[in-house]
Amino acid sequence: MKENMAISEEKNVSGRKGRISRRKFLSHTATATAAFTIVPRHVLGGAGHTPPSEKLNIAGVGVGGMGKKNLANMTNLEEDTEGKLLPVDENKSDVNIVALCDVDHNKAAETFSLFPKAEQYYDFRKMLDKQKDIDAVLVATPDHTHAVIAMAAIKAGKHVYVQKPLTHSVHEARTLTEAARKAGVATQMGNQGHSGEGIRLIREWIQAGAIGKVRQVHTWTKRPVWPQGLDMNRPDDTPDIPDKLNWDLWIGPAKYRPYHPAYHPWIWRAWWDFGAGALGDMGCHYIDPAFWALDLKYPVAVEASTSTYKENWEPVNYGEVYPRASIVRYTFPERGSMPELKLTWYDGGLMPPTPETLEAERELGEEGNLFIGDKGIIMSSGSGGSPRLIPETAMKAFERPPKTIERIPDSHEKDWIRACKGGKSACSNFEYSGPLAETVLMGNLAIRHPGRRLLWNGKKMEITNFPEANEYVRRQYRQGWAL
Repeated sequence: MKENMAISEEKNVSGRKGRISRRKFLSHTATATAAFTIVPRHVLGGAGHTPPSEKLNIAGVGVGGMGKKNLANMTNLEEDTEGKLLPVDENKSDVNIVALCDVDHNKAAETFSLFPKAEQYYDFRKMLDKQKDIDAVLVATPDHTHAVIAMAAIKAGKHVYVQKPLTHSVHEARTLTEAARKAGVATQMGNQGHSGEGIRLIREWIQAGAIGKVRQVHTWTKRPVWPQGLDMNRPDDTPDIPDKLNWDLWIGPAKYRPYHPAYHPWIWRAWWDFGAGALGDMGCHYIDPAFWALDLKYPVAVEASTSTYKENWEPVNYGEVYPRASIVRYTFPERGSMPELKLTWYDGGLMPPTPETLEAERELGEEGNLFIGDKGIIMSSGSGGSPRLIPETAMKAFERPPKTIERIPDSHEKDWIRACKGGKSACSNFEYSGPLAETVLMGNLAIRHPGRRLLWNGKKMEITNFPEANEYVRRQYRQGWAL
C-alpha cells in the first residue's frame, strides 16, 4: 500500500560539512545564551515556558495505543472538561514532537490531531532517512517490531524509549543493549513502575533486613485479558485490508500471513509470531520489583506448567498461540550474601497460596507480589505499589529505614528526557532493563516446553540440557528485515 500522507523533505539542520550538529548545539546552548542581554520571555523560559533551544526533537513510532499516552506524558498534554486530551501547547511542553509514524493511520488519527505540526509517516525507515532533525525516538509498536525499529534508531544515533517487553526474543534484548552501550545513547524501557515510590520502598526495606533473607518470590497477574489459548486457530478467511493500514509494514520481520482482525489491532499479544503473551506483557512490570530489590540477573533454570487443552480436550497448538494460563518457576543463584532464590510467575487467573500470616478478612487481590523472607513477608501490587509487611501488626511495628534511593520527580518518560539532555542515566535504561527483559522472555522458552526443566547459561544465552529449545532464543527474520 502506498503512503497516503506526504513524506516531509529532509530538514536542513545537521549532517552538512561546516555546520554544527544539533546535539552539540543543545549542549552549548547555556553558554551561548549568556551572550544575549535582551531575550523574549518565551525564549528565556521560566514559569510555564521552556526555552526552544533546550527542547529535544522526538519522533513517535506506534502512536495509536500506549504510544499516545507516552507522548502525552512527555508533553504535558491537558484534558478538557470531559477528560479528552487537548492538542499540545508548545509553550508548556519540554519537547518538540516532530514526527509521528504508524502503519495504521486510522488508529493513529487522534494522536496525529494532538500534534498537528509533526510530520506523518507509515515507514519508520523513511522517517529516519528523510527527517534529520530527530534527536530521540519512542517505540510503542507490537512486540515483534520493537527490536528492528529501536536498532535502526540507535544506528542513526538517536536516543530510544522502547515499550515493554523490550524485545520479542532473548537474543534481541542482548543485542539491543550492546548496541545502545556502544552508541552511547540514552535509553529507557517502558516499565513505568520502575519510576514509582513503591519499588524503591521494597528495595530499601529488603536491604535494611526488614524480612530477613528472601528465598521465595511469588508474582501473579489476571492477564491475559484478551482471547488466548482456547480454540484459537489461524483464521482461514482473508478479509480486505482496511484503508490506511499498511499490512506489510505491520507484519514487519515476522513470516508473512494475510491480514485478519484476529491479529490487529490488539489480539496480537496472543500469537507467538507477534506478541510475548501474558508473561511478556506484564512480566517486565511485575518481576521488576524482585529483579531490582534482590539484585537478580540471569536465572540458572526455568520450567513451566501450562493449560494444555482446548474446550474439546484436544491439545493446544502452541506453534500459534500462548496458553490460557501458565505457571513459570525461575531459579536464581546465590548473589553475594543473598541465598538462592525461587521466583514463581502465575497468569491466567492462577495465584500462589495465601500466606498463613495474612489476616482472614484480607485477600491477595487479582495481581501482586509476595516477598517471603526468613523473618517476614512483604506484599505489594504487581508493579511494587503500596508495599506492606503482613500481617498488619508487623507493618505497624515496623520502623521504616531512611529513604536512601533517589526518587524520580515526575514521569518515567521525563526521566528518559533528562537522560537524553545529558543528565544521569534513566532508571530503567537498557543496562538494567535488557537483562530483565531477557529473564522474562526466557520464561516463554519454558512455556513452549511445559514440564521440562531448562538449564540456562545466561552469558552464552544457551539452554544446556535441551538443545532443541535454543531454536527460539533467536528469531528468524523475514527477507528484507534484520537487526
